[in-house]
Parts: sequence; C-alpha cells; structure tokens
Amino acid sequence: MLCTVYQLGQVGYSEAYYLQTELLYQRLAGKIRDVLLLLEHPPTITIGKSGKLENIIASQIELAEKGVPVLFVDRGGDVTYHGPGQLVGYPIIDLRDRGRDLHRYVHDLEEVVIRILSDFSIKAGRDRTHRGVWVGNEEIAAIGLRVRKWVTMHGFALNVNTGLEPFSLINPCGFSDRGATSISALLSQKIPMAAVTESLLVRFAEVFDAQIEPGLDILARNRTYESQTTTLV
Repeated sequence: MLCTVYQLGQVGYSEAYYLQTELLYQRLAGKIRDVLLLLEHPPTITIGKSGKLENIIASQIELAEKGVPVLFVDRGGDVTYHGPGQLVGYPIIDLRDRGRDLHRYVHDLEEVVIRILSDFSIKAGRDRTHRGVWVGNEEIAAIGLRVRKWVTMHGFALNVNTGLEPFSLINPCGFSDRGATSISALLSQKIPMAAVTESLLVRFAEVFDAQIEPGLDILARNRTYESQTTTLV
C-alpha cells in the first residue's frame, strides 16, 4: 500500500473536514492514492452521530468564554475534545484494498497507537465495550470514523501534551465515570511532538504494511472552506 502523508500543523476543524471530504471523493474516483493527514486542532468540541448534548457538561456561556466551539459532525461516536498538543490522524484509505473489513481497520488504528505508546514505555490496551486506546480507566486516544463506499475519513486523536482540564467540560466519549490522560501526564514531562510523529509514521507503516511518502502543501487551495458552516453533516 502506498500512502501519502501530509503534516499540516494546526488546522481549524472545519477546514480539515472539508479537506478530508475532498480527498475522500478523489480517492473514490481513483484520482489519488491513500492519504494520511496529521495535524492539531485549536480547542474544539465535536459531537458524533450517536452523541448527546447532555454529555457536554459546560454551559454555553462557559464555552463561549473559553472560546471552545461545539460542532456536530458525521463521524461515529459521542462527544470528543480536540486541542493543541493532541496529535490527530485522518486516514483516507480505500478498504476495498484491505478486505472491506471495518473491524480490522479499527483494530489496526488502535494497534498503531498502542505501539506508539509502547515506544514511550506506556502500556496501553483496548476496551471491549468501547473503541479507542486506554491506560487503565483513562482514555488516551479516541477513535471515530466515517466510511463511504469503503473509503474512510476522520480517524484518531492521541493526547500527547494535551491539557486535560478541557475534558472536564464534557463526558469524554459519553462516559461520566472515566477520565482522559495524555503521554505527558503519564510521564510527567512534555514530549516533543516530532518524536511522537516519527513513531507514528514507523508504526503506521508497520501495521498497515504501507510505503510512506511525504506530501507537499495541500492546504492553500482549500482555505476558502474555513468560513463555511459549522454544522458538519
């Protein structure tokens, strides 16, 4: 499998969404190969297709004061927080080339994250009742997907140096009795994002049997999307 990786830095959620959508349709049409977008988002709360507004604990006033928008999105899952220090991966992958097996795909995304964490001496695992990657009773990486005609979008969000206080604004992924953690919180030190990204590229290539190629700037022609609707359905 050939996969082009774009490292985008910090990108607004709406802009990244429309970029994913464009790439998904290009992949469906066979115009591009598989793609992996790596980026960070500014503070944002998203609600997936099975999400409930009641899982946002903070009031609208509090969210406005903190400058945290709430977006309804078309991924699976419930409520998730994105913010600086979180490494977000959006694979645009044609599963027709991988046995049309969505369960395997999710398992492989979890495996990538579990192996990244092992590179930093953190033992993590899966929860049979909920997708994602967990360290004990705390979620360190959330997974939420959309699949159209076997091509994927959305993906995973790994807490690297993410501040954990904003997770108190929500019930992460709908859980009121579980928390969130990060690599830096577990290791009691800030972790260079470049080191985590390097590990991710190695582990992604390993798990997905992929040949990774770096992509050039892909955002310039998509800047006009940034001011569009904030309800992403």
